[in-house]
Amino acid sequence: MLSDLFVRKISDFIRTNGLLSLSEKHLVALSGGADSVVLALVMQQLGYHVEAVHCNFRLRGDESDRDERFCVKFCKERNLKLHTVHFDTTSFAEMRKISIEMAARELRYSYFRRLAEDIGAASICVAHHQDDSVETVLMNLIRGTGIHGLVGIQPKNGKIVRPLLCVSRKEIETELIQAGQEYVTDSTNLIDDVTRNKIRLDILPLMREINPSVNASIMKTAARLDDVVKVFDSAVNEAVARVAEKTDEGVLKIDCIKLADELSPEYVLFSMLSKCSFTSAQVEQIYRVMEAVPGKVFYSETHQLLVDRGRFIVEPLSSGCCKEMRVPECGTYVYNESAKFWFEQIDVDDTFVICKDSRCCQVDIAALSFPLTIRCIRHGDRFVPFGMKGSKLVSDYLTDKKMNLFDKRRQLVVTDARGEIIWLVNQRTDDRHRITDRTKCVLKITII
Repeated sequence: MLSDLFVRKISDFIRTNGLLSLSEKHLVALSGGADSVVLALVMQQLGYHVEAVHCNFRLRGDESDRDERFCVKFCKERNLKLHTVHFDTTSFAEMRKISIEMAARELRYSYFRRLAEDIGAASICVAHHQDDSVETVLMNLIRGTGIHGLVGIQPKNGKIVRPLLCVSRKEIETELIQAGQEYVTDSTNLIDDVTRNKIRLDILPLMREINPSVNASIMKTAARLDDVVKVFDSAVNEAVARVAEKTDEGVLKIDCIKLADELSPEYVLFSMLSKCSFTSAQVEQIYRVMEAVPGKVFYSETHQLLVDRGRFIVEPLSSGCCKEMRVPECGTYVYNESAKFWFEQIDVDDTFVICKDSRCCQVDIAALSFPLTIRCIRHGDRFVPFGMKGSKLVSDYLTDKKMNLFDKRRQLVVTDARGEIIWLVNQRTDDRHRITDRTKCVLKITII
């Protein structure tokens, strides 16, 4: 059993940060190492309803299997339900073209979340402690980071909670020795060939020679910065609200003139674009071309950004998708989730009324031939705008309408079997297919 003083310290930390509820079930990540063993013991000693989960990443041969056997034995002795899972981490990393460390992290947390949902667990408890947080601060500082990277590991992130951030590795190991509790050691943690291990084994010992309380000092600084970050984030969010708007379709429009007036315009821009997977290097490039000629486009893994007239337009890559649909006869056609077309044939008689809604097109059915096609505009498309005699490039017409590049790419047309444009959707009908005094039957196209 762990000492009352040690357990009370963690209990107070849990209560102060609102991490756990005694009335709910919680999942504990159990590797078999000292940290996770202490976490499982503390949770049980405090009376929480917990189940454990162990991941075997198959990266250390017999040692990985040894860790799994230890966890099975540990949980059996304590009547603790254990979930185990095996991963082919190396193949996953190769397939995703990411590091082994990143692959293990993705696999681990993805499985934790699915399992927590399946068993109805309110939270996923992981065993990061104070030293881990210190190492994270130093690692971020070495690699280069913004202010958020200097606050250390947070006690709670969604369903992930970290009850041991108030205790050090030394305290954990001391408790286990005094309790006579065994645990396993990952041999790779003793080799200084990974950034975090170099900090743990080489850098921090040197820092402790200068200041024996360096861990506590770094954590106090991180705690102060955490308060600064809250104020800072509030100011940035207010700035974002002043310079940008988001449409119902998820399109972000950033006013470059208003952005330039902000106290830290480049950081405000970064705070918006980083959420759209743009890197800091890309944001620097984008910021430098704020006043560039419209039309330049930047891409992230998930979004595209257009430099438009005095603004940036950011939208998901999927929103630019465009397909071609054949219309063999009148009827209703669902083009995509946001556009449905209705084609109907109407006789011209005394009750006939011309529709003047931009979402509706009426043309002389005798002037066209089926099948019709709904598609996006193409390079070189021309049509004769209603009321004009000569043809005009569709792209020029849309430029005159001050339509941005993204909207141009999505602009739909309806063409007939000869490839002639009948309707520039929501914009203008082609004059060659207009209704005349001789028209007897009309094709009415409505977009819903």
